[in-house]
Amino acid sequence: MTPVPAAGAHGGDGARVAAALGVDPSAVLDLSASFNPVAPDPSEVVAKHVDAIGRYPDAGPATEALAAAMDVDPGRLLLTNGGAEAIALVATELGRGWADHCDFALYRRHLRRLDPRGPRFRSNPHNPTGRLAAPGDEVDVWDEAFYPLATGLWTRGDSAVVVGSLTKLFACPGLRLGYVLAPPTATTTGGALIEKLAFRQPRWSVNGLASSALPDLLSTADLGGWATAVAELRDSLVRLLDAHGLDPQPSDANYVLCARAPRLRERLAPHGVVVRDCASFGLPDHARVAVPDGKGLARLQTALEEAACAAG
Repeated sequence: MTPVPAAGAHGGDGARVAAALGVDPSAVLDLSASFNPVAPDPSEVVAKHVDAIGRYPDAGPATEALAAAMDVDPGRLLLTNGGAEAIALVATELGRGWADHCDFALYRRHLRRLDPRGPRFRSNPHNPTGRLAAPGDEVDVWDEAFYPLATGLWTRGDSAVVVGSLTKLFACPGLRLGYVLAPPTATTTGGALIEKLAFRQPRWSVNGLASSALPDLLSTADLGGWATAVAELRDSLVRLLDAHGLDPQPSDANYVLCARAPRLRERLAPHGVVVRDCASFGLPDHARVAVPDGKGLARLQTALEEAACAAG
């Protein structure tokens, strides 16, 4: 059997597994990275803006369009090169802080000093468990990369700094679009934060193709409809995972954590399906499975059955 490449630090291993199998990346169902399974094909929108690669980027109109969609003051927003840059900018600006070890590793990576008395970072819904924070929970920085797909709303809207990922929402990770949203309670303070982050951000960080396409991508957004569809697909995924004894845990997100899934990634990858090994979260024998669309569910079912047969 073809050796499976070791899991990467953050999932999204489909292309590497495809290379090991000697197949085109499109032949592999990558459920190790969690994107919107019901988003319209973004390539049709992006293709209309290909001429933008001949100009220097201008993120201003895209920022205005996102602010209008979120119903927030544009002065509270900074577009970034994906959610990863948003996290890096905020963590570097704050300098110190902390996050639970069982959470997204980029928070701790970019903090210059880990300090439990400093600002707290937390994903919402939590990554990898998929559970939404309770209404009374308070942190200093919310990572709401998956929040719209869990709730049908753009943001929780409390007094914390928010980092988000539009490439998760529109299923276009290669385009690299994220944002920082400053708190609504103090426009002056929030504006100052955005100015500081913008000063740290490299010039033309958000590429021209992404900046040009974002307003049209936003016009396709249906947060309420998408959240409803994701919930229905998630229920089907949970039933499938449960039928195979993988102990899927309750989730509000577009992914599900399986608590009894030893070597699931290695067992499924030879059959063209990749899931997220959770050892990097400190959860050995767990796996996170992104919610696929209907065709993806059928492929996952086939792969699970084939893996079971191969195991004897």
